[in-house]
Amino acid sequence: MGSSGFLIIPWLLLATSAALFSAGVSSGENTPAVFVFGDSILDTGNNNYLPTLSKCNFPPYGRNFPGGKPTGRLGISAALFCAGVDSGESNPAAVYAFGDSIMDTGNNDYILTRARCDYPPYGRNFPGGKPTGRFSDGKIIPDLIVENLGIKDLLSPYLDPNLGPEDLMTGVAFASGGCGFDPETIRSMMALSIPTQLILFQEYKDKLKANIGEQRSDDIINRSLYLLSSGNNDIGSTYFLTNRHLEYDMTSYAAFLAIQASEFLVELYKLGARKIGVFSTLVPGCVPQGRTVGGGGERECAEDFNELARLYNGKLIYEIEYLNDHLPGLKIVFVDLYGPLVGIIQDPQRYGFDVIKESCCCTDTTTAILCNQSCPSTCSDTSEYIFWDGVHPTEKTYEILVFEIWEYINQLL
Repeated sequence: MGSSGFLIIPWLLLATSAALFSAGVSSGENTPAVFVFGDSILDTGNNNYLPTLSKCNFPPYGRNFPGGKPTGRLGISAALFCAGVDSGESNPAAVYAFGDSIMDTGNNDYILTRARCDYPPYGRNFPGGKPTGRFSDGKIIPDLIVENLGIKDLLSPYLDPNLGPEDLMTGVAFASGGCGFDPETIRSMMALSIPTQLILFQEYKDKLKANIGEQRSDDIINRSLYLLSSGNNDIGSTYFLTNRHLEYDMTSYAAFLAIQASEFLVELYKLGARKIGVFSTLVPGCVPQGRTVGGGGERECAEDFNELARLYNGKLIYEIEYLNDHLPGLKIVFVDLYGPLVGIIQDPQRYGFDVIKESCCCTDTTTAILCNQSCPSTCSDTSEYIFWDGVHPTEKTYEILVFEIWEYINQLL
């Protein structure tokens, strides 16, 4: 059924209920009950109790409701969002994630690296309350995307030794926290490099082919959704905290990163990818670590960090447009995280946040990036915080961001 059907049925039901109610009143009889079905036009709060991005359990929803609190009653924008993801026939066969910690669902647990989060308080709000290698308190972007596409609840890391056949058929993450396009980033963080992630993807393709045959595996590879996030570590750490800023001005460094991204996308295309979502950076100057390093005594946003991110994002868009024009059958969509995150930071109360500059967990004093295992000062309520640690958003922030960027994902379905 199309999205129009989902919108018409509740209104017909509402009209019918109203007619019965009117008839009951006019005849002196009361209608015994009213039952409603459909989308957000008639949802009085069911989505509060489901694993879905279509939630409105935060201010300013409910502002004029008795008591002035959010109750789970949605607006029309969420109804359109539901209609947008309810197209099962066009959904991808699988989802593959590449890049850095925005996409890493646990690969770094299985390699020797400085970028680890396999200890509490990471995973505090994840199902089971245990750390899983995700750089947040709960689910991250690729988990939320596969969940809302109806593919599965979580995107597993490829290096997980417990992967089953179903995991292989529906997608995995190859991303590695600390990854970047600059080789200096890889050397310092000891993450899986972008070329290494491509090698692992080829290995994965061979496994898939052996399990289900060449024809089916090729069909899955060609019909799948590919996600890439990188550049955050290059900008937030490598450029400003090493000699890179002496070797490149910001414009040339942004160009260098964008060219590296373009080369990766070409190689991914050669391996069968046809639908790719390329994510912008976050807002590196406004994350807690960026504020600490470059924001001065008041810990304002470090504008030079943000300027470099904007330069890179702009050059990335240019490279994407070029590849879309020159590689047959390829569709790459630039997914803007930067803009929506700026919106959250500038108007946090709109989304129910109280803390902007600080992270929920107490970060390591040397890097100000990851949670400090020995620090007891982890916040009691993550829903008040935009950021979980020095650079990574909380699950709540990720949920809002995925809601905001779904228009880009829809273009790839």
